[in-house]
Amino acid sequence: MNNRYSLRHYILLVLLVLGSVVYAMPNMYGEDPAIQISSKEGEPIGVDLEKQIMSNLVTQGIPYKSCQRTKNTILMRFHNMEIQLKAKDVIQKIADETRYSVALNLAPCTPKWLRVIGAKPMRLGLDLRGGIHFLLKINTSTIVALKEKRDFCNMLTTLCKAMRLYDTKNIILQKKSSIICFCNVKAREYGMSLLQKHFKDYQFIKIHQLGIQGILSKEVAYQTRKNTVNQVIAILRTRINELGVSESEIQQQGENYISVDLPGIQDTALAKDIIGKVATIALQLVDTAHNAQAIARTGTVPPGLMLYKYKGKPVLLKQEVILRGTSIASAVSTIGENGQPAVQVRVNGNEIPSFNRITKKNIGKPLAVVYVENQTSHYHLDSRKTTHRQIEKIINIATIQTTLGNNFQITNIANMEYANNLALLLRSGSYPVPVDFVQEKVIGPSLSQENIHIGITSIKVSVLSMIFFMAFYYRLFGVIADIALMLNIVVIIAILSILGATLTLPGIAGIVLTMSIALDANVLINERIREELRNSMSPLISIRTGYDRAFTTIVDSNVITLIVMAIVFALSSGSVQGFAVTTMIGLLSSMLTAIFFTRAIVNLIYERRSVSQLSIGIRVKKSH
Repeated sequence: MNNRYSLRHYILLVLLVLGSVVYAMPNMYGEDPAIQISSKEGEPIGVDLEKQIMSNLVTQGIPYKSCQRTKNTILMRFHNMEIQLKAKDVIQKIADETRYSVALNLAPCTPKWLRVIGAKPMRLGLDLRGGIHFLLKINTSTIVALKEKRDFCNMLTTLCKAMRLYDTKNIILQKKSSIICFCNVKAREYGMSLLQKHFKDYQFIKIHQLGIQGILSKEVAYQTRKNTVNQVIAILRTRINELGVSESEIQQQGENYISVDLPGIQDTALAKDIIGKVATIALQLVDTAHNAQAIARTGTVPPGLMLYKYKGKPVLLKQEVILRGTSIASAVSTIGENGQPAVQVRVNGNEIPSFNRITKKNIGKPLAVVYVENQTSHYHLDSRKTTHRQIEKIINIATIQTTLGNNFQITNIANMEYANNLALLLRSGSYPVPVDFVQEKVIGPSLSQENIHIGITSIKVSVLSMIFFMAFYYRLFGVIADIALMLNIVVIIAILSILGATLTLPGIAGIVLTMSIALDANVLINERIREELRNSMSPLISIRTGYDRAFTTIVDSNVITLIVMAIVFALSSGSVQGFAVTTMIGLLSSMLTAIFFTRAIVNLIYERRSVSQLSIGIRVKKSH
């Protein structure tokens, strides 16, 4: 009876083993406590700063493992966190805080040859690595009120174009509804039919004698709030990715809250600076009809204008916002037609027609980009109220060269680095509603190390117990199962590393669970083989029959578990999803190692031998 695998099967198994070992290896090298010095403006960091930092550390008697400088960052590695903290104090005194950010980090020690092929260590969750957790509150009621206000203005515009019959003096805007009063019944009937045709999101009812009330439907209000939260999440992801913070986890909790986890980040101030820019961008025309210098001296600003400072000089802007940051779809730094740095912007949304019309009338006039940030100055835990202060500043003034539509360029930019930063700011997006930090939690390295110790200890105890039992009870077949078990762990780690999945304590529990499932499969196979031997079947036939009959049972049970884990993953979040992911990966790898790998080893041992018995454990009679 032929028990051999084809050469192709053996080659695939060897490649699987080698690939798994290689891609699991980065997890063996650990991480170094590190300090990253980055340029805030994206300017190149010169070798002088690098030498100054190294010289001062040597003078202070602070050792470091290595110092790597790239175009706009310096990464310094240290032997432990105590030295890292001492070095940070020294570096912060050297690096100008207005130009550079100094952040604590953890840098992988993966060798270069592994990094070249894309091998990298698993990402560890907050409970294993330590880091920062933020809980953000989204004020979704603001966006609904803003939508009602804008729609109400559009209603008036629609009526203005169609007729002149409504009484503008009696127009009232309520908090949750729009009321328009007309001068006669005929005008009201016509206006109501017109609004019902163009504003299908609203229910219009007749009130008073000549009034119409527009009420936004609950479904549209809910969808607006939902879209707002999704938009904030997308902006958060873009900001964190664009600014170089990896391994983050962003999830919605409830209707108005977003959870942000930043594993491995130790600097709370830096993290809040990255994700806490609760800001928007507005494009406004520069007023050239008035003397900004004279108005700045008197302090009396004409109606409809706003006074700012740009590069130390007073500038007057028209109060009307012709384009908001929420309408910007993308922004890329480029070289303009004049050979100077520029930013290519693409916009979308309902503001495009108005933007096109206004810019057409103002060709050759200056246009300002205003950065508006709402900072949370205090949070009252008892009353659940937030105090904000608004910061507004002009970040760029450029001249309108042509009519601006879906695409336009922002010119008059000093250098390419500034163009890159401006494009990054526009591309990362602005929050459509206020976002408040309501919870901030730092999980220190000591707690994460304790969790890692607990997790590793549980795996060690489980593995050693299983290895001892299988080797004692099933002899050679038990040893083969133990080898498959170790390979199963390596395969799981390799897959998690390749996928960039985040490992948490529940994920470790999932790995332990799949190890027991893998051994269950081998127990089932071995017992099937022993049953065939008891029925006086030859050893080779017993091996083949045992694997064939156990295969269907193993696959059926594992498929059912996979379906359950898929449902758990779909209906859960956070650490529970981590448990489901590791369990599903472990189930697939356990079927591969417990069935195909062990059979390949058994075939190699017994296929060319004339055997009368198998080393498969006690209480098995010899075949006749």
